[in-house]
Amino acid sequence: MSVLVSKDLNLYYGNFQALKSVSLSVNANTVTALIGPSGCGKSTLLRVFNRMNDLIQGVKITGDVTSFGKSIFQMSVIELRKRVGMVFQRPNPFPLSVFDNIAYAPRIHGNTRKADLEKIVFECLSSVDLWDDLKEKLKTNALQLSGEQQQRLCIARLMAVKPDILLMDEPCSALDPIATARIEDLMKGLKKNYTIVIVTHNMQQAARVSDDCGFMLMGELIEFGKTTQLFTAPSEKRTEDYISGRFG
Repeated sequence: MSVLVSKDLNLYYGNFQALKSVSLSVNANTVTALIGPSGCGKSTLLRVFNRMNDLIQGVKITGDVTSFGKSIFQMSVIELRKRVGMVFQRPNPFPLSVFDNIAYAPRIHGNTRKADLEKIVFECLSSVDLWDDLKEKLKTNALQLSGEQQQRLCIARLMAVKPDILLMDEPCSALDPIATARIEDLMKGLKKNYTIVIVTHNMQQAARVSDDCGFMLMGELIEFGKTTQLFTAPSEKRTEDYISGRFG
């Protein structure tokens, strides 16, 4: 089942067209990777999916994006971001305790019962394999955690509002190879309950973790399909040239 669909999506920053007629369909409980050289539009596309570009002056968008059949542009931003969460390149935990990072959103939505919040914190930390490491450190400032733990905590923080879709913009770019491997393993486990869209410069990472993959170039989605197909027998020469290292 498709849970996120873009159709003839165009985005302009003033007179510059950053996305050109992008159409794709993201299936439930999969990891979808967007690859391509710097400046190709992949992060811009990811940011459309939870309307981060709304904050940028002079942006114009045409076409549509639907989530579970409903246009994201007809939803309130609050409703959309409950459904579609985002993890950024560098971990950005709040300068609060581990507990309060995860309890923050439920409290904002009116859930202040201590027992409920404790259950949410336990479930969210467990889902990202952090509970055993942090159960004695719930009052510790999250900024004191390692980079990998901070990134896992940011993912757990999203889960506190029970989103359907997780967007990840280069989530491993600030991590070492060992931490990167752990986050990749985490993604593979999370797709049982979530749909994940990841932007990555690392083609090997895309090949390792994704089910479907899209190659972008100069604002266009050149090719989109099963990752194994795209990496072993791409239908577009530009895709083959990029994957084989002829440019990018």
